[in-house]
Amino acid sequence: MSRKSKAEPRQAIALNYDGHNAPVLSAKGDDELAEAILAIAREYEVPIYENAELVRLLARLELGDAIPEALYRCIAEIIAFAWYLQGKTPPGFAADAERDVS
Repeated sequence: MSRKSKAEPRQAIALNYDGHNAPVLSAKGDDELAEAILAIAREYEVPIYENAELVRLLARLELGDAIPEALYRCIAEIIAFAWYLQGKTPPGFAADAERDVS
């Protein structure tokens, strides 16, 4: 008799970031709702970042909750990369400024 492992449900979350305050959880869902969240993101050309462990952590939040401080750096790096892909820069940031990478 073979054992079938039950596949974990597909999960998705969406964050809203206003550029000033910590990002907040604006949507979350499993299975069909997760697919709907992803479809809306694709429709509006919102970058999608896949990380099941991060989604599980963020899915514990209630809608409207700010992300926990422990995830600030991780989420900041994802947002920065998404902005980079879209050719955006934060206000007051000079894209061609020299950086100290030492």
